[in-house]
Amino acid sequence: MNLAKDFLSELKQEAAVTRRFLENVPFEKRDFKPHEKSETLGRLAIHVAEIIAWRKSCLQDDELDFIDFEPKEINSSEELLAYFDQLLTESIQALKDVNEKEFEKNWSMKHGEEILFTLNKKEVMRKFCTNHLVHHRAQLGVYLRMLDVAVPAVYGPSADDFNITLIEPFE
Repeated sequence: MNLAKDFLSELKQEAAVTRRFLENVPFEKRDFKPHEKSETLGRLAIHVAEIIAWRKSCLQDDELDFIDFEPKEINSSEELLAYFDQLLTESIQALKDVNEKEFEKNWSMKHGEEILFTLNKKEVMRKFCTNHLVHHRAQLGVYLRMLDVAVPAVYGPSADDFNITLIEPFE
């Protein structure tokens, strides 16, 4: 079994879908919040883009510490897509370069001295990197719907997007 190859295939498929969502973000409405407890549209879109980089972190490091994390300032769709594409390219390369034994090692998410969780890297790739991306991408879809912006198809057609290829890898 080649985990890196499997994760690379999955990443490319999810990245193609994610990029379609990010292309539809109306940055002129980046301050929109559907609820007072919600993130703004702009912050959520940036978060969806940056989750792609977590694969690289998982493969090249043994922890991710959010103690000094500062979200990237992005003010346009062009900047958002360029940021996403850069992070995706780096994560693809990390998967191409990784030794399979790396997936057996533990990885921790931290906030300073507080360890939020520790899992083996194989689990992190699926549970944290992929599932977390899917979760927030779905939230982004709700924001788009509320703003009457077309919601891209994901694993089948959406009310706005009927003509899709279900397996559409990012090239």
